Amino acid sequence: MTEPKLSSNAHAVLARRYLARDAQGEVCESPRELFERVAAAVASGEEIYGANEVVRARWAERFYELMASLRWLPNSPTLMNAGRPLGQLSACFVLPIDDSLEEIFETVKQAALIHQSGGGTGFSFSRLRPAGSRVRSTHGVASGPISFMSVFNAATEAVKQGGTRRGANMGILRVDHPDIVTFIQAKSENQAVTNFNISVGLTDEFMAALASGGTLPLRNPRDLSPYRQSGSVVEVNASDLFSLIVREAWSTGEPGVIFLDRMNEANPTYPHEVIEATNPCGEQPLPAYDSCNLGSLNLGMYSTEGVIDYDLLRSDIHLAVRFLDNVIDVNRYPLPEIEAQTKLNRRIGLGVMGWADCLVDLGLPYDSLQAQDLGQSLAAFIRTESEAASRHLAEERGTFPNWHFSTWGRSDQPMRNATVTTVAPTGTISILADCSHGIEPYYALAYERHVMDGTRLRETVGRFRTALSAVGIDPDSIAVELAGRRTVRDMTHLPSELRELFGTAADIAPADHVRMQAVWQQSVDAAVSKTINLPETATVADVDETFRLAYELGCKGVTVYRDNSRPDQVLAVPEPEAETNPIECIDC
Repeated sequence: MTEPKLSSNAHAVLARRYLARDAQGEVCESPRELFERVAAAVASGEEIYGANEVVRARWAERFYELMASLRWLPNSPTLMNAGRPLGQLSACFVLPIDDSLEEIFETVKQAALIHQSGGGTGFSFSRLRPAGSRVRSTHGVASGPISFMSVFNAATEAVKQGGTRRGANMGILRVDHPDIVTFIQAKSENQAVTNFNISVGLTDEFMAALASGGTLPLRNPRDLSPYRQSGSVVEVNASDLFSLIVREAWSTGEPGVIFLDRMNEANPTYPHEVIEATNPCGEQPLPAYDSCNLGSLNLGMYSTEGVIDYDLLRSDIHLAVRFLDNVIDVNRYPLPEIEAQTKLNRRIGLGVMGWADCLVDLGLPYDSLQAQDLGQSLAAFIRTESEAASRHLAEERGTFPNWHFSTWGRSDQPMRNATVTTVAPTGTISILADCSHGIEPYYALAYERHVMDGTRLRETVGRFRTALSAVGIDPDSIAVELAGRRTVRDMTHLPSELRELFGTAADIAPADHVRMQAVWQQSVDAAVSKTINLPETATVADVDETFRLAYELGCKGVTVYRDNSRPDQVLAVPEPEAETNPIECIDC
């Protein structure tokens, strides 16, 4: 069996967060044993469909090989919890928040249980009445959505996820909610929502008003009827409201925006189920109580000798879809409502990582038209094969129960899973796989990653070191020069082809970031988690153009981040050191 080949940073992260520990808190599991544990636990799901012990062992071997080769990895909760007492394997959850004190605090409790089990939560606060509204039962006034976000934030702060991960939340408010201005400014004016990503839910009605320079009526959260004060409908200028969103995003990186109507148009169970929120990173739009388990293909493992090995990729896609479908059956869900809803739709999220690595292997700069064309065709290939794998499972195991209410059922196409593809950020599993994150370009060619316990991991792009060596340059000789640098395109003593090929996030024009996200989104069932990284010098107008282009090109949402607009960013370039100290290398 394949022995996992892991970098020192991967070993460090595994020891801190993934490997089993004994009663004294000492690590008592090797990386190989971790993958064996996960493979056996997930393969046990085959028993439900009649597989005997020999067949289950055969599937366990294949699942192990897929993970240990680092060609594909499931999301962190699966790696942490499969085959262990907690047994909670899903990454993404959306919980409902309805407009009563009892329902709000019931959701607070449910979110705490999910965080404790290792999952992240998304919420729409759009059903809550605005601040200042009359409360008949108490003759008082409502405190509004933002005050209740603070309650959720405090509960998250108090819960350490399974001893390994801090809770993460997504908070969403419709753009036509009466408290939308306060929400947009929440991150710059309210330190009580630090455990939230926030996004404004933009509607087609709003985007039409923005395009025409018109106004948008605010709406009553109870029934979406026009919101009135003193008998008159309250309207806002769409351009002014959009400008406020843009300025705040430029200043702090938040809010992001999601396009609510577009998400529901693409939702196969709409209108039977309506989507109001996403998971914390935005790649999974989900109805209330639904969840999703994810896994990502390491594209850099398929791009050998200047070509993509489509036969191997096809085989691994089918195996990964089976793995993820099994996870739904062996999972121990944190709430009975989540188990019931998850099994109605059986959503899975097969995504990718290592995209920047793949492009380097093929000699394609990230911001080239050829790279976008390849992204479009590769995403379509993954979707086609993922759907074929799900159809095969439907023939073997039956369709998902909500199939009759879905676009699949209406077109008489058998599917085991309501959705099959996504693109997640892969922040931690990309460390384990030694690859670039999601579909992002390289952040820098040498950088620091700040992890939750204060540890700083130094990383250098292994392919850059290899490319330097290939042209006769000692990688260690320029290690100090790379420190504190976001780009090598201005290092004129390096070959021009190399400088162009290794463009980083700061080199990529905002429009090219969006175009890459859009070509992947065309063939992704769920959504694409991608940050449009902007240099510190980016303007408010750059953010405005980015948001508009994302809508125009069919994205389901967009997030921007201007470098150094926050003091606590996860990725940063290290400052030059006084001594010549080679940066630790990750071979990605």
